[in-house]
Amino acid sequence: MLLAWIVAFSVIGSVGALAGAALMLSFPDRVRDSLLPALLGYATGTLLGAAFLGMIPKAMAGQNPSAISSTILAGIVAFFILEKLVIWRHAHDQHIDSTTAAGPLILVGDAFHNFVDGIVIAGAFLTSIPLGISVSLAVVAHEIPQEVGDFAILLDNGYSRTRALALNLLSSLATLPGALIGFFFLAEATAVLPFILALSAASFIYIAIADLVPGLARQGGLRVNLIQLLLLFSGIATIALIQVG
Repeated sequence: MLLAWIVAFSVIGSVGALAGAALMLSFPDRVRDSLLPALLGYATGTLLGAAFLGMIPKAMAGQNPSAISSTILAGIVAFFILEKLVIWRHAHDQHIDSTTAAGPLILVGDAFHNFVDGIVIAGAFLTSIPLGISVSLAVVAHEIPQEVGDFAILLDNGYSRTRALALNLLSSLATLPGALIGFFFLAEATAVLPFILALSAASFIYIAIADLVPGLARQGGLRVNLIQLLLLFSGIATIALIQVG
């Protein structure tokens, strides 16, 4: 039964995000440009909510708080280093320079990213179903704007819409093997599960603070800022309600 939950939400986390990105691309540029900042605000809230309201408290249950907090700190530093080395890729910035090699690099990077997301989802569901649902929602929310940016780069590199969609679908499906491997490995290695949750929380915090918040900060105007704050709190509230449920 638990495996069914993991498989279902892994598919939702990958294909659902891709479908959302494809839907966003179908909108006129003006509408899409107004929706993306709002989605980024909500995604930031879900990531921070999943990390601080779900993953970290679960990771610390019955564990040494210093060991968990040190793992989170080490994870954030590691993700920073990996991003600098262009191994870990969470590119939400829409102003990436495009080259002829950008398309394949994006697809390989996304496949790795989605594979790791699958492990994260499996680890969350092995801890509790509400946490698994929260993490899956956070994955979908932050993947949609990333997929929109990836589509834009692929199209700019000469890919047709159909080919870009098909290739993105293939890279998105890497979530499922990641979830399956995570399920069978973590089910046997329960001692490492709190530390996997801590590293997962570190990745969510890093994505929110390093990738999403700077994009939100560039948006000006009182009305835009209020909408961003409202949606950020809405994302946090969504995770809080799932955890209570």
